[in-house]
Amino acid sequence: MEIRPLGRSGLTTTHFCLGTMTFGSNTDEADAFRQLDMAVDAGITLLDAAEMYPVNPVLKETIGNTEAIIGRWRAARGAGADALQIATKCSGRGSMVRDGATVTPATMRAALEASLKRLQAETVDLYQLHWPSRGTYHFRQYWGYAPEKQDTAQARDELAALVGCVTDLVAEGKIRAFGQSNETAWGLTSWQAMAKATGGTPIATVQNEYNLLCRLYDTDCAEACHHEGIGLLAFSPLAAGILTGKYSGNAIPTPSRRVNQPELGGRATPSALDAADAYVALAQKHGLDPVHMALAFCTSRPTMASSIIGATTSAQLERILKGADLRLGADLLAEIELLYRKFPRPM
Repeated sequence: MEIRPLGRSGLTTTHFCLGTMTFGSNTDEADAFRQLDMAVDAGITLLDAAEMYPVNPVLKETIGNTEAIIGRWRAARGAGADALQIATKCSGRGSMVRDGATVTPATMRAALEASLKRLQAETVDLYQLHWPSRGTYHFRQYWGYAPEKQDTAQARDELAALVGCVTDLVAEGKIRAFGQSNETAWGLTSWQAMAKATGGTPIATVQNEYNLLCRLYDTDCAEACHHEGIGLLAFSPLAAGILTGKYSGNAIPTPSRRVNQPELGGRATPSALDAADAYVALAQKHGLDPVHMALAFCTSRPTMASSIIGATTSAQLERILKGADLRLGADLLAEIELLYRKFPRPM
């Protein structure tokens, strides 16, 4: 595994991070333990969770179960569990957690304490805000995104309060670094400016969706991260499985994520499925597993700290890990760019 910096936090990670969002729903506890053990054996150094997990579906009665499974694994493995650093997230406004309340210093602190208890940990290595309270264009919300409706003064006040809270939590040793998720360039640069002005904790990472079919990050967010020293944690690097080819022809295999989410959160559009078929064909032309090509593409991108690999089963994780060392050549990357121009925004 290649070691990379987590922004300018002083922490490092491997180019793959283990995602855990299905632990406790589609992935039972026994298989979750297997995946965590496999990640350690493969040399992965970071796992990513969230207080609202598991998903597919998100249910109020299961909130926190993923972190609890990780906590039981940590207890069972003892010192061996320390090989995996922990990243987790505080839910934002509108989630089932805390009945949709906006994140404040008080709710963030309470959320972190609850996560630490479930994780059976004293410190979270990377604590993240799942999405900004002012709103976000991620998860296909860009079609109706209206930033002009945001209250600028309120947004700045909320950011300033959270900068102070995060800085206090770092000083108390409860978190080591901070990251945002589903964030915009304005949110990233505004936080960094406030942190610099007050001696507060800067953003180390941003966890946004990134894959061959979703490359919104490549413009203003990539520029912001380059200049501000922020590393990208790419979620859905396989586009919720679309880039594996298993949904070719608009198929809904059983079992699969499409059984519960036929549109895969707005991803499974006709144009996205057509684009995925083209990328799968390109991988096969070069004798590559399309899963490995898609992940290696993410690995190749500027400012990429780590790609979050999530697997419903340990068999899927095993397939992913077989391509961990793949690096794409210049000719293949050029062919990928040609397909990108043909399918610039398929979902």
